[in-house]
Amino acid sequence: MNVEVLREYCLSKKGTSESFPFDGETLVFKVLDKMFALIPLEKEVPSVNLKADPDYSLELREKYPQIYGGFHMNKKHWNTVEIENGLDDKLIMSLVDHSYEMVVSKFTKKNKAILDNL
Repeated sequence: MNVEVLREYCLSKKGTSESFPFDGETLVFKVLDKMFALIPLEKEVPSVNLKADPDYSLELREKYPQIYGGFHMNKKHWNTVEIENGLDDKLIMSLVDHSYEMVVSKFTKKNKAILDNL
């Protein structure tokens, strides 16, 4: 999967926006102002940081060498996923979905209602 396809997939998620809140090189995707994906555009090996359940994170890291503790993130809750290094596109999309759902699941009733009405 290339960065542009990944970008389009992230933007297809309900309530998602993109921005560069940290610098001009890290594209951040948020659902109602909560991050679920970060793409460092200047990295030599294209990747994305995605939120994940801690147990699932460990399982993924053991199974795939292209998935490891989130670069510059809390490694318990975030993974870095190399997107052009042999992982199936469907797996990458399912990891984006999981990250998005992890964030949405923590929303207040108010934010869930806002998201439902978009």
